[in-house]
Amino acid sequence: MGKVVLVTGVARHLGSRFVRAVRREPGVDLVVGVDVQPSTHDLSGPADRSGTADRAGTDAALAEYRFVRADIRRPTLARVIAEHAVDTVVHLNVSTTMLGSTSRSTVKETNVIGTMQLLAAVQKAPSVQRLVVKSTTSVYGSAPRDPAVFHERMQPKVFPTGGFAKDAVEVEGYVRGFARRRPDVAVCVLRFANIVGPQADTPLNEYFALPVLPTVLGYDPRLQFVHEDDAVEVLRLAAAEPRRGTTNSGTFNVAGEGVLVLSQAARRLGRPTVPMLLPAVSWVAGLARQTGLLDFSPEQMRMLTHGRVVDTTQLRETFGYTPRYTTDAALADLAGSTRPGLLQPDQVARWTTRVAELLPIGGGKTR
Repeated sequence: MGKVVLVTGVARHLGSRFVRAVRREPGVDLVVGVDVQPSTHDLSGPADRSGTADRAGTDAALAEYRFVRADIRRPTLARVIAEHAVDTVVHLNVSTTMLGSTSRSTVKETNVIGTMQLLAAVQKAPSVQRLVVKSTTSVYGSAPRDPAVFHERMQPKVFPTGGFAKDAVEVEGYVRGFARRRPDVAVCVLRFANIVGPQADTPLNEYFALPVLPTVLGYDPRLQFVHEDDAVEVLRLAAAEPRRGTTNSGTFNVAGEGVLVLSQAARRLGRPTVPMLLPAVSWVAGLARQTGLLDFSPEQMRMLTHGRVVDTTQLRETFGYTPRYTTDAALADLAGSTRPGLLQPDQVARWTTRVAELLPIGGGKTR
């Protein structure tokens, strides 16, 4: 019997792409997908948008795929893991939102309680040998006095006090506790920078798709991106057998090389910006969440105020992998596939002028 991989969060775009990639891996016999609803994506095609398959080749036989409809907040995963003799668990169901729900409490329960239930199930499963957990660089927070670059062992100047970032901090704490209780399991935590790409379903992708980008007056934050293709490849490497002399265990920052400031990103996307005082931007973000236009949380607003940059040396040295897309190239790929703005240029101009009249924008003047 080859490897049996259990993947949570398969209904989302990233989870579906990872399933496609891991099904083509040599030695993988079965992939078990877990989510509250099945994926609407093709789980058998190549994982690469270019139409080429992963390293296993287009002619490689696909591993069997079985979907289990389950809420990870319920203690049902232990039975699923035992029934299929799972040896690798890839936990991708830590997210900013939950499918079919806009309730913050439901999202937090899924992120934190769901992870606790998963870890409890894995702890009782002697068959499990490897655990991969998707996390975020948001655990470092975003504050005015942050260091220029965060390393994996550094602590944030200001710990996240709410939202998805706080969920991720709690999740990582529970994962560290599990690693101490089960030292025989190789545990890998991947802290992804903002994932972007033509098909990525992330808040930053949604923000960049706006016809006009609200920004915070007086701030031009430094940003890093990781392309969705690189995110899938790093997950594949983390779930695979490690290179000789390495374990693929530990915590790793994942980001494309290089840095862009927000104003550069806006220009390369061809999006006009509207600089606003921070209270006004927060009000706009709250209105967008209430209307369902955009799910942009307070911690994401702090990131667009103060920025965040991480070091990825440990990823390159341990995995032997440098992301194919730099931060600049990842944004360029997004820009090349972004649909035209929802408004025509003259409409954008009128919309910008109207916003400037209604909200405090640097004394009522724009440049």
